[in-house]
Amino acid sequence: MMRLDHVSYACGPDGLDATVARISEALGIDRVKGGIHPRFGTRNAIFPMAKTQYLEVVEVLEHPAALEAPFGQAVRARSEMGGGWLGWAVAVDDLAPFEERLERNAVPGNRKFPDGQELTWRQIGIRGLIADPQVPYMLQWDDGMEELHPSRASEPQAEIRKIVIAGSRPRVREWLGLHDDEKVEDLEVEYVNPSGHPGLMSVTFNTPLGEITL
Repeated sequence: MMRLDHVSYACGPDGLDATVARISEALGIDRVKGGIHPRFGTRNAIFPMAKTQYLEVVEVLEHPAALEAPFGQAVRARSEMGGGWLGWAVAVDDLAPFEERLERNAVPGNRKFPDGQELTWRQIGIRGLIADPQVPYMLQWDDGMEELHPSRASEPQAEIRKIVIAGSRPRVREWLGLHDDEKVEDLEVEYVNPSGHPGLMSVTFNTPLGEITL
Protein backbone atom coordinates (compact mmCIF):
# COMPACT_ATOMS: atom_id res chain seq x y z
CA MET A 1 0.00 0.00 0.00
CA MET A 2 1.18 3.49 -0.87
CA ARG A 3 -0.97 6.55 -0.28
CA LEU A 4 -0.62 10.31 -0.10
CA ASP A 5 -0.04 11.16 3.56
CA HIS A 6 0.54 14.90 3.60
CA VAL A 7 1.82 17.99 1.84
CA SER A 8 4.31 20.36 3.49
CA TYR A 9 4.43 24.14 3.26
CA ALA A 10 7.50 26.00 4.55
CA CYS A 11 7.04 29.30 6.38
CA GLY A 12 8.11 32.55 4.89
CA PRO A 13 10.24 35.15 6.69
CA ASP A 14 7.25 36.32 8.80
CA GLY A 15 7.18 33.00 10.66
CA LEU A 16 4.80 30.20 11.51
CA ASP A 17 1.87 32.07 13.02
CA ALA A 18 1.54 34.59 10.18
CA THR A 19 1.89 31.90 7.51
CA VAL A 20 -0.69 29.70 9.20
CA ALA A 21 -3.11 32.63 9.56
CA ARG A 22 -2.92 33.38 5.83
CA ILE A 23 -3.53 29.75 4.87
CA SER A 24 -6.36 29.41 7.38
CA GLU A 25 -8.09 32.47 5.94
CA ALA A 26 -7.56 31.36 2.35
CA LEU A 27 -9.01 27.89 2.95
CA GLY A 28 -11.68 28.90 5.45
CA ILE A 29 -10.64 26.23 7.94
CA ASP A 30 -9.04 26.10 11.36
CA ARG A 31 -5.51 25.05 12.16
CA VAL A 32 -4.50 22.60 14.86
CA LYS A 33 -1.44 23.28 16.97
CA GLY A 34 1.29 20.83 16.01
CA GLY A 35 4.51 20.60 17.94
CA ILE A 36 8.27 20.35 17.82
CA HIS A 37 10.22 17.72 15.87
CA PRO A 38 13.24 17.33 18.18
CA ARG A 39 15.29 15.23 15.75
CA PHE A 40 14.81 17.65 12.85
CA GLY A 41 14.96 21.06 14.52
CA THR A 42 11.54 22.09 13.20
CA ARG A 43 8.05 22.77 14.46
CA ASN A 44 4.72 22.68 12.68
CA ALA A 45 1.03 23.44 12.61
CA ILE A 46 -1.54 21.06 11.14
CA PHE A 47 -4.64 21.29 8.98
CA PRO A 48 -6.33 17.84 9.16
CA MET A 49 -7.78 16.65 5.86
CA ALA A 50 -10.15 13.88 4.82
CA LYS A 51 -8.84 10.46 3.71
CA THR A 52 -6.23 10.33 6.53
CA GLN A 53 -4.26 13.19 4.99
CA TYR A 54 -3.13 16.57 6.24
CA LEU A 55 -1.48 19.86 5.34
CA GLU A 56 1.59 20.65 7.40
CA VAL A 57 2.97 24.17 7.78
CA VAL A 58 6.53 23.85 9.05
CA GLU A 59 9.14 26.24 10.42
CA VAL A 60 12.84 25.66 11.08
CA LEU A 61 14.16 26.42 14.56
CA GLU A 62 17.49 27.87 15.64
CA HIS A 63 18.60 24.50 16.91
CA PRO A 64 21.67 22.33 16.19
CA ALA A 65 19.46 19.52 14.88
CA ALA A 66 18.22 21.81 12.09
CA LEU A 67 21.76 22.15 10.79
CA GLU A 68 22.40 18.40 10.73
CA ALA A 69 19.07 16.81 9.80
CA PRO A 70 18.21 16.82 6.08
CA PHE A 71 14.59 17.75 6.82
CA GLY A 72 15.68 20.80 8.81
CA GLN A 73 18.05 21.75 6.01
CA ALA A 74 15.26 21.44 3.43
CA VAL A 75 12.87 23.61 5.45
CA ARG A 76 15.52 26.27 6.04
CA ALA A 77 16.43 26.40 2.34
CA ARG A 78 12.80 26.81 1.26
CA SER A 79 12.10 29.42 3.90
CA GLU A 80 15.16 31.42 2.88
CA MET A 81 13.72 31.48 -0.65
CA GLY A 82 10.62 33.18 0.76
CA GLY A 83 8.65 30.12 1.83
CA GLY A 84 6.13 28.07 -0.10
CA TRP A 85 5.52 24.46 -1.01
CA LEU A 86 8.26 22.23 0.31
CA GLY A 87 7.11 18.83 -0.90
CA TRP A 88 4.80 15.88 -0.44
CA ALA A 89 5.01 12.62 1.45
CA VAL A 90 3.61 9.16 0.88
CA ALA A 91 2.92 6.61 3.59
CA VAL A 92 3.92 2.99 2.98
CA ASP A 93 3.63 -0.26 4.90
CA ASP A 94 7.31 -1.16 4.58
CA LEU A 95 10.32 1.08 4.04
CA ALA A 96 12.74 -1.81 3.48
CA PRO A 97 12.50 -1.75 -0.35
CA PHE A 98 13.29 1.97 -0.34
CA GLU A 99 16.20 1.50 2.06
CA GLU A 100 17.61 -1.17 -0.23
CA ARG A 101 17.16 0.88 -3.39
CA LEU A 102 18.50 4.13 -1.91
CA GLU A 103 21.29 2.30 -0.04
CA ARG A 104 20.67 4.09 3.24
CA ASN A 105 18.64 3.52 6.38
CA ALA A 106 15.41 5.32 7.20
CA VAL A 107 15.68 7.78 10.08
CA PRO A 108 13.31 7.99 13.05
CA GLY A 109 11.05 10.97 13.55
CA ASN A 110 8.95 12.06 16.49
CA ARG A 111 6.67 14.85 17.65
CA LYS A 112 5.81 15.39 21.28
CA PHE A 113 2.35 16.48 22.40
CA PRO A 114 1.70 18.80 25.37
CA ASP A 115 0.00 15.94 27.23
CA GLY A 116 3.15 13.81 27.02
CA GLN A 117 2.07 11.53 24.18
CA GLU A 118 4.53 11.04 21.36
CA LEU A 119 3.91 10.46 17.66
CA THR A 120 6.67 8.37 16.08
CA TRP A 121 7.57 7.25 12.58
CA ARG A 122 10.47 6.48 10.25
CA GLN A 123 11.18 8.28 6.99
CA ILE A 124 13.52 8.21 4.03
CA GLY A 125 14.01 10.27 0.87
CA ILE A 126 14.54 13.82 2.13
CA ARG A 127 17.94 13.98 0.44
CA GLY A 128 16.21 12.97 -2.78
CA LEU A 129 13.65 15.74 -2.34
CA ILE A 130 16.45 18.28 -1.76
CA ALA A 131 18.22 17.18 -4.95
CA ASP A 132 15.05 16.78 -7.03
CA PRO A 133 12.07 18.57 -5.41
CA GLN A 134 9.49 16.89 -7.63
CA VAL A 135 9.84 13.56 -5.80
CA PRO A 136 8.20 12.80 -2.44
CA TYR A 137 9.74 11.36 0.64
CA MET A 138 8.43 8.14 2.13
CA LEU A 139 7.37 7.45 5.69
CA GLN A 140 6.11 4.56 7.77
CA TRP A 141 4.12 5.31 10.90
CA ASP A 142 5.08 3.19 13.88
CA ASP A 143 2.65 0.61 15.25
CA GLY A 144 -0.08 2.03 17.44
CA MET A 145 0.07 5.52 15.92
CA GLU A 146 -3.32 5.42 14.18
CA GLU A 147 -5.12 7.51 16.80
CA LEU A 148 -2.28 10.05 16.94
CA HIS A 149 -2.09 10.56 13.17
CA PRO A 150 -2.25 14.32 12.46
CA SER A 151 -5.37 13.91 10.31
CA ARG A 152 -7.22 12.88 13.48
CA ALA A 153 -6.24 15.92 15.51
CA SER A 154 -9.68 17.38 14.78
CA GLU A 155 -12.61 16.77 12.47
CA PRO A 156 -11.36 17.42 8.90
CA GLN A 157 -12.91 20.50 7.31
CA ALA A 158 -11.43 20.04 3.85
CA GLU A 159 -9.75 17.54 1.55
CA ILE A 160 -6.80 17.50 -0.82
CA ARG A 161 -8.15 17.16 -4.34
CA LYS A 162 -5.08 17.51 -6.56
CA ILE A 163 -1.40 18.39 -6.55
CA VAL A 164 0.46 19.97 -9.46
CA ILE A 165 4.10 19.04 -9.93
CA ALA A 166 6.64 20.64 -12.20
CA GLY A 167 8.43 17.56 -13.34
CA SER A 168 8.20 14.19 -15.03
CA ARG A 169 5.64 11.49 -14.32
CA PRO A 170 8.07 8.69 -15.30
CA ARG A 171 10.70 10.14 -12.97
CA VAL A 172 8.33 10.24 -10.00
CA ARG A 173 7.02 6.73 -10.65
CA GLU A 174 10.57 5.41 -10.99
CA TRP A 175 11.51 7.04 -7.68
CA LEU A 176 8.54 5.38 -5.99
CA GLY A 177 9.19 2.02 -7.62
CA LEU A 178 5.69 1.88 -9.09
CA HIS A 179 4.87 -0.68 -11.77
CA ASP A 180 2.43 -0.08 -14.61
CA ASP A 181 -0.64 -1.19 -12.66
CA GLU A 182 0.28 0.54 -9.39
CA LYS A 183 -0.51 4.02 -8.15
CA VAL A 184 -0.44 6.23 -5.09
CA GLU A 185 -3.86 5.92 -3.48
CA ASP A 186 -6.16 8.92 -3.00
CA LEU A 187 -4.02 11.17 -5.16
CA GLU A 188 -4.59 13.09 -8.37
CA VAL A 189 -1.40 14.50 -9.88
CA GLU A 190 -1.01 16.92 -12.76
CA TYR A 191 2.47 17.23 -14.27
CA VAL A 192 3.54 20.47 -15.95
CA ASN A 193 6.72 21.98 -17.35
CA PRO A 194 8.83 18.79 -17.31
CA SER A 195 11.92 20.66 -18.53
CA GLY A 196 11.68 23.48 -15.99
CA HIS A 197 12.68 23.78 -12.33
CA PRO A 198 11.13 20.73 -10.60
CA GLY A 199 8.99 20.84 -7.51
CA LEU A 200 5.52 20.90 -5.98
CA MET A 201 3.83 23.87 -7.63
CA SER A 202 0.35 23.97 -6.12
CA VAL A 203 -2.24 22.02 -4.17
CA THR A 204 -5.99 22.20 -4.78
CA PHE A 205 -8.35 21.68 -1.85
CA ASN A 206 -12.08 21.16 -1.52
CA THR A 207 -12.99 23.53 1.30
CA PRO A 208 -16.04 25.22 2.89
CA LEU A 209 -15.26 28.13 0.56
CA GLY A 210 -15.28 25.89 -2.51
CA GLU A 211 -12.34 24.69 -4.54
CA ILE A 212 -9.21 26.62 -3.53
CA THR A 213 -5.71 26.35 -5.02
CA LEU A 214 -2.65 27.45 -3.10
